[in-house]
Amino acid sequence: MFGNLGFTEIAILLLILVLFFGAKRIPEIGASIGKGIKEFKRGLKDEVVPPPSPSDAPLPPAQSAGPKRLSQ
Repeated sequence: MFGNLGFTEIAILLLILVLFFGAKRIPEIGASIGKGIKEFKRGLKDEVVPPPSPSDAPLPPAQSAGPKRLSQ
């Protein structure tokens, strides 16, 4: 997708970023993106919680004598 970007296109994108966010803000944005990626990867590596066993599941409510009508 972005494999055909040349030096000119990258320079224009960087110039737009500097004009839009300011030179002081760009490192902060990069750091926050990096932290977000780290947190995402850490979340993927965390142990997956197994689903509850059938004995832990709550019992279904008692059924009434007739079907419930949504509209009358």
